[in-house]
Amino acid sequence: MLRIAVPNKGSLSDPASRMLAEAGYRQRRESRELVLVDADNDVEFFYIRPRDVAVYVGAGTVDVGITGRDLLLDSEAPAIEHRGLGFARATFRFAAPGGQNMTIADLQGKRIATSYDSLVTNYLATHGIDATVVHLDGAVESSVRLGVADAIADVVETGTTLRAAGMNVFGDPLLESEAILIRRGDEISHDLQILDGRLEGVITARNYVLMDYDIERDKLDLAVRLTPGYQSPTVAPLHDEDWVAVRAMVDRKKMNKVMDDLHDVGARGILVTPILTSRI
Repeated sequence: MLRIAVPNKGSLSDPASRMLAEAGYRQRRESRELVLVDADNDVEFFYIRPRDVAVYVGAGTVDVGITGRDLLLDSEAPAIEHRGLGFARATFRFAAPGGQNMTIADLQGKRIATSYDSLVTNYLATHGIDATVVHLDGAVESSVRLGVADAIADVVETGTTLRAAGMNVFGDPLLESEAILIRRGDEISHDLQILDGRLEGVITARNYVLMDYDIERDKLDLAVRLTPGYQSPTVAPLHDEDWVAVRAMVDRKKMNKVMDDLHDVGARGILVTPILTSRI
């Protein structure tokens, strides 16, 4: 039975559970549930603190887990990233009052408040910066105003919270983070391959749609250039021998532009269908 660690709270929790549900796995109905056995899929879910997921996976207590890339790197646990999951994207940045004109070099000798001690310490060491890392459990935005630190390092999604606290980001991002599936070691079991295939199918379904349309045969090449599909489009004859029906996977973000362009080259009856899941 595959043992999977899932974040029990925070910004990773609900999206992770939704993705697993879309992949065909049972998920808990109440937040108080800490363990759930999905006998039909031969998996067992453990709902634990997001920061502890990498620790449990690294120790071999569970087989795989879902966490953030930032949390994995900060944990320094012997676990490795298996797959990016495409949600909970965020950027890890330095920030300070009036920080627009600052550089990383300006952190020399300063105090930096963060909840990600190891990540920040390793980054500073890599760049030859000698600074004091001040550990805080959340709400680091107020640390400068309270005199605890000179700058902060934290996950930034929109920057609204930082600006409200009178802070501005500076320097290059320390890290581009997102939710990831992690594992321990290089061996990939058959059970993990099944889980990975299902999650990949959900990610693909979220990023693509199916597009169907009719096109005259002599314009087919023009249309196929617009809809090359994941590998190749499906082309089928119609009752009118001068026309064919085409079906192809199209990038969801580009679908409306593709529909406009298809119509311009003569395609008609253009329809878009969402994909629930897939195997590629």
